[in-house]
Amino acid sequence: MSDPAAHGRGLILSAPASGSGKTTLTLGLLHALARRGHPVRAAKSGPDYIDPRFHEAACGAPCPNLDAWAMTPGRIAALAAGPGTLLIEGAMGLFDGAPPDGGGATADLARQLRLPVVLIVDAAAMAGSVAPLVQGFARFDPDVTVAGVILNRIGSARHEAMLRAALAPTGLPVLGALPRSAGLAHPSRHLGLVQAAERHDLAAYLARAADLIEAHVDLGAVLALARPLPAARPGPRTQPPAQRIAIAQDPAFAFAYPHLLDDWRAGGAEIATFSPLADEAVPAADLVILPGGYPELHAGRLSANNIFMQTLRNASEISDIYGECGGYMVLGDSLTDADGTAHPMAGLLRLSTSFAARKLHLGYRRVSAAGGPFAGDWAAHEFHYATTLTEAGTPLFTAADATGAALAPMGLRQARVAGSFAHLIDRL
Repeated sequence: MSDPAAHGRGLILSAPASGSGKTTLTLGLLHALARRGHPVRAAKSGPDYIDPRFHEAACGAPCPNLDAWAMTPGRIAALAAGPGTLLIEGAMGLFDGAPPDGGGATADLARQLRLPVVLIVDAAAMAGSVAPLVQGFARFDPDVTVAGVILNRIGSARHEAMLRAALAPTGLPVLGALPRSAGLAHPSRHLGLVQAAERHDLAAYLARAADLIEAHVDLGAVLALARPLPAARPGPRTQPPAQRIAIAQDPAFAFAYPHLLDDWRAGGAEIATFSPLADEAVPAADLVILPGGYPELHAGRLSANNIFMQTLRNASEISDIYGECGGYMVLGDSLTDADGTAHPMAGLLRLSTSFAARKLHLGYRRVSAAGGPFAGDWAAHEFHYATTLTEAGTPLFTAADATGAALAPMGLRQARVAGSFAHLIDRL
């Protein structure tokens, strides 16, 4: 099915709402095309750390985040550029974005990249009503082209026939109709899906998803909708925050954005990785970064890993230390898990956090630091359920939400150690 004419082309997979089956369908499409030898890549709309790793496993190519709220159009075009067919999985519903005007929605990517959208519709509980739903999305914005529909969670052949008949007057092609398949549901936890590295059945799961797609979706018709990607122009990159950077990398600390790491490598930085969960020593570096992840699931093990903890404390005397979200919590005095057990952490910041009483903190942030390795203005995102029990010290960031309204300062800094719950995405 490989088509040289499809190189450098793209398509967006979106839906009217979250929970429509976008991720499973995207993974099935990617794997079905890849195993047929078609050059295919993926990207994910918005601030998502988990889906891109599944995409990479499905197609064997790197999957960047394309964030229309936090990134410039130039940055997005550069990340999207490349050979093959690019399938972009949208976030939430097609027009769902940040307040006050929906900025950062998947629709923004469609406008910026001038790519068509395939609308994935969960049709399990509808019949004729599918037509006004789809037609409404297709007509809502003349700058966003809905080029086709894939129906998901179909109950029977009769159900499919009713849906197709209802959609016929819209003129939009129905590219496929997938039956309900409970066996393809992803296991999830409080921040979303279980990580790709934690699914030992991932190869079998991707094969089942691809089999379903091949049986019920017209792959040729999907590929025919793809359109040329805009030419990528060299744009500004974020400069490395240090020459030698050590980054924690394992299931407890998995949330680092590849585009920032690529920027730093391109700027000449030397990046080494290590595993706190394996009780590895912190490598010698000018800057040590503990990214976000799920340290609360491994709090007891991390607390007992004396080599990691002691070498982290030693490094704080000669190196800059930075923690982001989960990494920030590990830099504190204690982390209380969901069962209510408090585990001692590194004790480098006067911070105690807990998952025993959960509260959702979610949204884009504009943050600014006066000093440290991440000084300046940043577009960021906050998404966690941790509750701060105690905190004391000098705030790290001034902060505002997506509307520009001022928020309380975020994070802490003490000597050469700093961190916050904000995930930095790109410089403003």
